[in-house]
Amino acid sequence: MSQRPRASLGRVLEDLGDSFLELVAGDPEHEGEIGGIVIHDPDDEPVQPPGALVLGVGVPSVALPDLVRDAGRQGAIGLIVRAPVVMSPTLDAAVREAGLALLGLRRGATWGQLTALLRSLLAQDDIGPAGEESIGGLPSGDLFAVANAVGALLDAPVTIEDRSSRVLAFSGRQDEADSSRVETIIGRQVPEKYAKTLTELGVFRELYREHRPVVVNPADLGADAVNKQRVAIAVRAGDEVLGSIWAAMDGEVTPERSAVLQDSAKLVALHMLRVRAGADVQRRLRTDLVSTALEGGVGARDALSRLGLAGAPVVVLAATLRAEHPDGRAVGASQPAGARGGATGGVAGGGSGDLERVADALSLHLSASSPSSAVAVVGGIAYGLLGVVAGSEPEERAARLAEEFCERVGSRLPVVVGIGGVGEDVRGVTDSRETATRVLRVLREGHGAQRVARLADVHAQSLLLELRDLAAARGERPVGPVARLVAYDEDNDSDLTGTLGAWLDALGDVRAAAAALFVHPNTLRYRLRRLEEVSGLDIDDPEQRFAAMVQLRMLAPR
Repeated sequence: MSQRPRASLGRVLEDLGDSFLELVAGDPEHEGEIGGIVIHDPDDEPVQPPGALVLGVGVPSVALPDLVRDAGRQGAIGLIVRAPVVMSPTLDAAVREAGLALLGLRRGATWGQLTALLRSLLAQDDIGPAGEESIGGLPSGDLFAVANAVGALLDAPVTIEDRSSRVLAFSGRQDEADSSRVETIIGRQVPEKYAKTLTELGVFRELYREHRPVVVNPADLGADAVNKQRVAIAVRAGDEVLGSIWAAMDGEVTPERSAVLQDSAKLVALHMLRVRAGADVQRRLRTDLVSTALEGGVGARDALSRLGLAGAPVVVLAATLRAEHPDGRAVGASQPAGARGGATGGVAGGGSGDLERVADALSLHLSASSPSSAVAVVGGIAYGLLGVVAGSEPEERAARLAEEFCERVGSRLPVVVGIGGVGEDVRGVTDSRETATRVLRVLREGHGAQRVARLADVHAQSLLLELRDLAAARGERPVGPVARLVAYDEDNDSDLTGTLGAWLDALGDVRAAAAALFVHPNTLRYRLRRLEEVSGLDIDDPEQRFAAMVQLRMLAPR
């Protein structure tokens, strides 16, 4: 089999054409490789790498000819818009003038799904340069090529999936299968309704226990959308199950077909291990470069250059998991494993695996909006370096991207993101990191709903945390009225300290403080009189109130 360019427009059409893309106009055999994926935004100054593939999200038909010409002038090799596309003489002339290919995104497919697939296809650096190594006559780690080869041998559309039923690669001819397979390809994940049925039928249990193909009768699934028989086999590396191969085909599973699947599973295992190894190497390299750039000093300028961020203003984003889930359950608590043995459950804690998931998701989100970005986990925090355009309110743009990211991951990952300032040089990048980390600490320890902030949003809280650190280093303890309240509560198992804190937080509003404590306002008034008697605090004196508030926030456990 001849090797194809991994980042060519022809490769994208060959692998995604059936289910996602259609060629509308232009020459798909464009010379050169795709240099990156860029989302067109009419409100932003376009920043495109050479050979970009431009995603024209929401572009109206009347604006399409102008966008085609602009993209062509900047060296783009392709433009993708939502299908159907109505060709006109003006649009046809613009496509010829620009020298690019105009593609249509089919109905039912989302831009987010397309972006994820394109990055999967174009990520050639994750498995090393194409052509240097092959496994079984196929480019090493090229799961899409493997899926096409297996599909040709079986004469059936094929998917390669991981243990969580996420689609890693798929062959051509998916339109020959049923609508459930199309739904799986578009979502890059077996729909939950089918996965649940397969689990209840014991299919996954049998699949991971046996070394032979497992046949699933479509009638057993009880869905009109499934009318083709599924034949699956587990992909193993020793005792570890890496994933599975699924073929949608009719007819008997003959010994010949069974042998093809068993041999294919061994081949797929080698390629999946190669992808894993290449991704690990790439992750370590990226982490080293991001860490060097953040620390400044010798090598920082070169690291920024290798990350594609040299000479551009950079905003640093710092992300991690909130100290507690919204329901109060501490991050780090164990959760039941998924029904299929993979990472199908919720957040399993604030371990490195969850943080790597955050980093990978943030990397995908930022790169879809900006060609100049890099994300890596450094020191237990997922740092993102976002290249920005000077004078375009970069901090506000970074905050918007972070808020969109948090909305997308939702409550599945309780992520909080701190936004740094704009770094114009190596020192500026280091300062931006320090600022983002300060903000992140406030968000992580906070109990409010805020998930994204800049320093201006949490400046006072950040200063209080730093003062608290200083007080703790000196061994400071509450003194005066607050000390007497704390001692009284410890001796009498009461909570006058909490009553004072709630009243101060409510700025002296008795009803609001009583509601926060779930007590009657008269009960709160009694407690206030009692705490004055015990502590000697004059709650009508603003200086004493301020002193008590500072001590409560910095020194006393609440």
